[in-house]
Amino acid sequence: MVFPMISKRIQEITPFLVMDVMERAKELEKKGVDIIHLEVGEPDFDTPACIKNAAIRALEKGYTHYTHSLGLLELREAICEYYKERYRVDLHPDQVLVTSGTSPALLMIFSVILEPGDKVIISDPHYPCYPNFIRFVNGEVVTVPVFEEEGFQYCVEEIRKRIDTRTKGIVINSPSNPTGNLLSPERMAAIAELSPLVISDEIYHGLVYEGEEHSILEYTDRAFVLNGFSKLYAMTGWRLGYLIAPKEFIRSLQKIQQNFFISANAIVQWAGIAALREAGEDVRRMKEIYDQRRRFMITRLKKIGFGISVEPTGAFYVLANARHIFHDSYALAFDILEKAQVGVTPGIDFGKNAEGYLRFSYANSLEHIVEGMDRIEQYLKSRNILAS
Repeated sequence: MVFPMISKRIQEITPFLVMDVMERAKELEKKGVDIIHLEVGEPDFDTPACIKNAAIRALEKGYTHYTHSLGLLELREAICEYYKERYRVDLHPDQVLVTSGTSPALLMIFSVILEPGDKVIISDPHYPCYPNFIRFVNGEVVTVPVFEEEGFQYCVEEIRKRIDTRTKGIVINSPSNPTGNLLSPERMAAIAELSPLVISDEIYHGLVYEGEEHSILEYTDRAFVLNGFSKLYAMTGWRLGYLIAPKEFIRSLQKIQQNFFISANAIVQWAGIAALREAGEDVRRMKEIYDQRRRFMITRLKKIGFGISVEPTGAFYVLANARHIFHDSYALAFDILEKAQVGVTPGIDFGKNAEGYLRFSYANSLEHIVEGMDRIEQYLKSRNILAS
């Protein structure tokens, strides 16, 4: 049988390595192996009751039809209110487009701003999917290395050196996946002064334990903001996000939504309104628990020999230096999975500059984190990396 050719564009998409780890972990679990999952960035909390109840009410009221392609006006108004309260920025509901998670938003943004060969600057390390979105629409990825000893902070001068006439945007992610670090306000303001558009991934906003997160919209209106409900409200499976854009881009973004996605799920949008307006106490509770886990994990990782020179203060990740153990983070992550039964994410998933690191997620119970750290400590002792 002759199979059709698979496009070069699809063939060049790189795998999401954390999924490789998780899928192997699931295979082991089917065989009865007890796995501690510290690889996946998914909240272990149930979605707050007020959000679930809002979805039930929407279903009972028959809100099961298409919405406006930009999203429910009531939800877009609630998002504007949220950004006004949190960041003191004024937005119009027509600057907001509600999406089925932030992934479609990334695809729409890069589709709108990039011609073939146009460039987008991202940090290294970075969220693994950024380059694939950019390349999928025939854009070019330009990386700026950021370093542990500098708190994984973007260097504005290094960004400036890489800007040319084909540069269309700079991606920032604060708090960051995988580092858990925040971009300083001074550097954020300096990046906003550079000529390209800024694409600010703010999905981990609200999950900050020391310091304060800032929206790029505090510094410029020449920016796209990505945000959503998955992380802060424990709504990963609900698939609800949004983007905020300069007004002149909205009609183009809307045409993509109309053609490729129609609209976000109506019931889930009503639940999103409840998340923004009713779930504050639930968020505070989850955040306190995350912080307890964060402090424990950092202390324990340091104790058993991992390098963390600047402690992460946001999201739910620790990117720990494991170069003294083994240079190949992919092989190391799978060795830990097979021999210690703990899932961790290899640093190479996040870019060349993260090779030799491992990312640990504390979006799991403290009980499981304690057990996971115990297992990894025993693993290191078995490799004569720690004294017994």
